[in-house]
Amino acid sequence: MKTLRTETEAGVRSLVLCRPDEYNTITPELRDELAAAIDAADADPDVHVILLRAEGPAFCAGYGLDWSTTAQAREGKSARTWDSVADLGFISRFVDTYMKLWYARKPTIAAVQGWCIGGGTDMVLCADVIVAAEGASFGYPPSRVWGTPTTAMWVYRMGLERANGYLLTGDEIPAPEAARIGLILEAVPDDRLQEHAMAFARRMARVPTSQLVMLKLLCNQTAENMGLGSSRLLGSLFDGIARHTQEGLDFVARAGEVGFRQAVRERDDPFGDYGSGPRRRKRGK
Repeated sequence: MKTLRTETEAGVRSLVLCRPDEYNTITPELRDELAAAIDAADADPDVHVILLRAEGPAFCAGYGLDWSTTAQAREGKSARTWDSVADLGFISRFVDTYMKLWYARKPTIAAVQGWCIGGGTDMVLCADVIVAAEGASFGYPPSRVWGTPTTAMWVYRMGLERANGYLLTGDEIPAPEAARIGLILEAVPDDRLQEHAMAFARRMARVPTSQLVMLKLLCNQTAENMGLGSSRLLGSLFDGIARHTQEGLDFVARAGEVGFRQAVRERDDPFGDYGSGPRRRKRGK
């Protein structure tokens, strides 16, 4: 595997994203390797708990916009009309991988440092438990243009009012605030994140696997009964539509002119957050 590596210790299988120079951005290769690694961990009788973590300054800064905007730009040169069904099939391959964290029989924990934004939240919010470094930040800036959350976990994690507040603005959520509002379990000092997450995973791994499987299913079934499957389908479909609105097409065209980093900067500068503002910006300021 090129995008991640695995380690096993004391009943805990660590899946470690290892493209730190690229901020562990999502590519089709990462999607396929992560899917295989989750399946292998879930099938291994020596594994009780799956721990997803990452190397480098960021857990996951979303999709690799270099390949994804280029792919859409090529699509625009085709003589064929955009195919929404084919688009749904394409994005669903990514969504199905993230949901493996949710549907794995064994509990999954994510340890997050640095940025976890855009598609990175589609992935990490599917884990059963999230712990983060105090310096980490979450958010879905593509809600401002060019996307919607595909796994649609926001309402189920922090409630309707707060999900509306953050998705309708795309605002950045510092980890301590994310813990306070229930998006994640807790935020710990940056230099203790990996040690703390592993200790938590080992503690969980002391419980018999059969107990873990039943308790996870019992908790997650609540979200399923609230309509998670329907929300996920709608989020995945709307994501394709959002990428093909006039504003979405303009964003792709602008990325082709000035590069995707500049296009993202222009999107976020009016809001003054993420890479366009102070790291500890407060909501509404």
